[in-house]
Amino acid sequence: MAPRVGVVVFPGTNCEHDVVAAVASLGGSAELLWHGRDDLAGVDAVVLPGGFAHGDYLRPGALARFSPVMAAVERFCADGGPVVGICNGFQVLCEAGLLPGALQRNRHLRFLCTTVGVRVESERSVLTRGVAVGTELRVPINHFLGSYVCDPATLAELRGEDRVVLRYTENLNGSVDDIAGVANAAGNVVGLMPHPERAVSDLVGSTDGAVLLGALLDAVAGARAA
Repeated sequence: MAPRVGVVVFPGTNCEHDVVAAVASLGGSAELLWHGRDDLAGVDAVVLPGGFAHGDYLRPGALARFSPVMAAVERFCADGGPVVGICNGFQVLCEAGLLPGALQRNRHLRFLCTTVGVRVESERSVLTRGVAVGTELRVPINHFLGSYVCDPATLAELRGEDRVVLRYTENLNGSVDDIAGVANAAGNVVGLMPHPERAVSDLVGSTDGAVLLGALLDAVAGARAA
């Protein structure tokens, strides 16, 4: 049975169908989960995709964290379930306290829509398990508030616990320590600003995103086998 991935949809989400298509292309199955529901329909993994949840009013992700589905996501995280937040989804996870730090306006206050290099820094996450440290990937970014920030103590903790999952080789947005993605202490919750779901086909110029999403599906399959 193919791994089932739930893709949470908030008002303003706009990358949900990209995630569904990417997961399907890699042998998984994906279904959309409306933010107003209070359960996750028994899925094996959850993705919070990109977009502008609730129009990004107040702060990106600040309103989405109060959606009914997030209580179910928090329980799923606590039980060790794999959760990945991409772009706006990363912002939601930070606002919900499921990941440390925050995302602020890009350096030079510029919206960025391009492809950048990222380097895998840790295998201790559901998004990079089995991917060799040092692997460099080309993945698109598409954000204005994508510069990752945290206080010095949090940064030291992330480094010390091997929780920096990805770093930019081209840091265009000014993220502290070149951070493109981080994980929680258990490694089952990951947030990243680049969009791996947009890089799974030669038609778009890169299949490097399949490395990350494929690792997520492999993690689900491994958990099932265990």
